[in-house]
Amino acid sequence: MSTATPVPPTFELQGDDAMDTLRRTGWTRLLKDSFTRFRAADGTSHSRALAFQIMLTSLPGLIAIVGFTTFFNQGGFRKLFEKTAASLAPGPAGQIFHEAFHQGSNAASSSGRTALVLGSIAALTAAVTSMGQIERGANRIYGIEADRPTLKKYGVAFVLAITAGLMSVIAFVLFVAGGAVATSGPSAGWSHTLVTIWQIARWPIGILLMVAAISIILRASPNRHQPQLSWLAVGASVAVALWVVFTALLALYLGTSKNFGQTYGPLAGILGLLFWSFLTSLSLFLGIAFAAQLEAVRAGVPRPKRDAR
Repeated sequence: MSTATPVPPTFELQGDDAMDTLRRTGWTRLLKDSFTRFRAADGTSHSRALAFQIMLTSLPGLIAIVGFTTFFNQGGFRKLFEKTAASLAPGPAGQIFHEAFHQGSNAASSSGRTALVLGSIAALTAAVTSMGQIERGANRIYGIEADRPTLKKYGVAFVLAITAGLMSVIAFVLFVAGGAVATSGPSAGWSHTLVTIWQIARWPIGILLMVAAISIILRASPNRHQPQLSWLAVGASVAVALWVVFTALLALYLGTSKNFGQTYGPLAGILGLLFWSFLTSLSLFLGIAFAAQLEAVRAGVPRPKRDAR
C-alpha cells in the first residue's frame, strides 16, 4: 500500500517563495499532485472522521450559546440568533440547527446555567478531539507516521480549539448566516447604518478570519517544522476557496432538488448536515495537501507518493 512522500522540512520560507514556486510549477500540476498526495495519505477517511467530530461540536455549541443568552439575559441577541439558526447550513441541514436551538431553549428555560456549562464542556471536548483528528490527517499528508505524544497532542489541540476554532466559527457565521443576520438585525434593534456596515464588512472580515484560522492550523497541527504563516496562507486560501465552492454547490443542490427531501423525509436534515460537514473536512485536508505538495516541490521532492512495497 502506497503512502504520501515525506516532505523535507524547509526554513525561512515566506509568501513570496510560495508564489514563486507556484508560478514555476503551475496550478494544474500542483493541483493534480496535491490530489494524488491527498489520496495516498487516505485523506477521504480522515475527512469522514473529522466530519463526525464537526457534527459533535456544532450542536452542543449551539445549546451552549442558547444557555449563555438565557443565563446573562441577552434577549436581543437570543432573538437575533433564533431567526438565523436555520441559515447556519445549506438546505434541510439548517433545520437541524433550528431544532437544536429550540431544544437548547427548552433546557435553558429551566436552567440556563446547566445548558451553558454542559453545552460548553461537550462542544469544547469535541472541538479538541477535532483538532487532534486534524493533526493525524495532516501528519499523514506530510508523510509523517507518528503523532505527538498524547498529552502534547491534545494540549496543542486545546490551544487550536480556542483560537483557530473560534475564528473559524466567527468566519462561518459571517459567510453563511450573515445575510440572515442583516435581515433580522432591525427586529433586534440594529440601525440601518449598522446593517449596511455589516453587509459590506462581513465578506472581507470572514475571508481574512478563515484564511488566518486555517493558516494557524497548518502551522501548528503537523508534527514538524512548518514555514511562515505567509507561506501557509496559500494552502489556506485554496481550502477556503474549495469550501465556498462546495458549500454553494451543496446549497444549490439541496435547494433545487425535490427528490432529496422526498427520499429521506425527516432524515434529510441530518444527511444534509453530514454532507456539508464532510465537504468542509474535505476542503480543509485538500488545502493541507496543497500546502504540503507546494513545500515538497520547493524542497526538490515533487513526487507525491511512495510506491507500494
